[in-house]
Amino acid sequence: MPAQLQPAQPLLPAEPPSQVHLIPLAEIDDAAIPRDRTALAPEALRELRDSILAHGLRLPVELFELAHATGGRRYGIVSGLRRVTAHRELAGALGLGHFARIPAFLRPLPDLATGLAAMVEENAIRADLSPWEQGRMATVAVEWQAFPTIEAAIDGLHPTATAVKRSRLRSLARVVASLGPLLTEPERLSLRQLLRIGAALRNGFEEPITLALESTSLKNPDAQWSAILPYLVESERFVTTEPDESDGVPAPFKPESRGRPRRIARPRPGLTIRREVTRDGYVLRMTGPEATSGLMDEVIDEIERWLAPE
Repeated sequence: MPAQLQPAQPLLPAEPPSQVHLIPLAEIDDAAIPRDRTALAPEALRELRDSILAHGLRLPVELFELAHATGGRRYGIVSGLRRVTAHRELAGALGLGHFARIPAFLRPLPDLATGLAAMVEENAIRADLSPWEQGRMATVAVEWQAFPTIEAAIDGLHPTATAVKRSRLRSLARVVASLGPLLTEPERLSLRQLLRIGAALRNGFEEPITLALESTSLKNPDAQWSAILPYLVESERFVTTEPDESDGVPAPFKPESRGRPRRIARPRPGLTIRREVTRDGYVLRMTGPEATSGLMDEVIDEIERWLAPE
């Protein structure tokens, strides 16, 4: 986690940079600050590379000077990671010295928080940034200690956002913080899907959703969505806290008795029972090494004796 974002010289007046510098790619540290995008789309990168090869770079990148050069790298990227990457690929593939340097504006930044906010602001016009990536940026900013909390990160990274947008970003960030390591290709999830998950987490379903993702043997995105969908449906039917309609997923409020309904039971080591709502009723799902066929027979026999008319 670099801690280099300190002013390398007295800050210039707050005005857009105007002078273009030719900066060697070898002096640029692509990872000086975290990025909002989790991956670069190969097809879009190829199109950009072909455009630069045919017409040159139409818009300089924006860089900031690091307080301490490491391995000859003196600059970090505010905006233009894809342009820098395309230049690197052209220089590597063609061996042309022309692409070993890139036109850049130099922008003074006093600290990491300012750098992240500037990067987010510059990239805000991109329509292809997924909702997951938007929420992830706030959690990354906290991990890098640029902000103390998710709320502070959202306020700092999106100072002009409306209250509704900030609320949605908080919900997205909540999902990233809670389920990030468990979800496969979360960038594929739509805003609606992520807001539904965020509302369920707020309504007390984090444990069963986490357990459902950990328990399923199928890790593709569609299978994971199917595994957690019953809890999203139940959350939207019976919630334990007042819904925050700014999340975009209003749900009816129905008070429940304390500790009810029970959604998870662990009666013995190696056996977990989860209650799931379905279109026609409920399912008790048993997982773990102790969930054997013989145990299922015993459970069915016991339920039959318990519910049989006297």
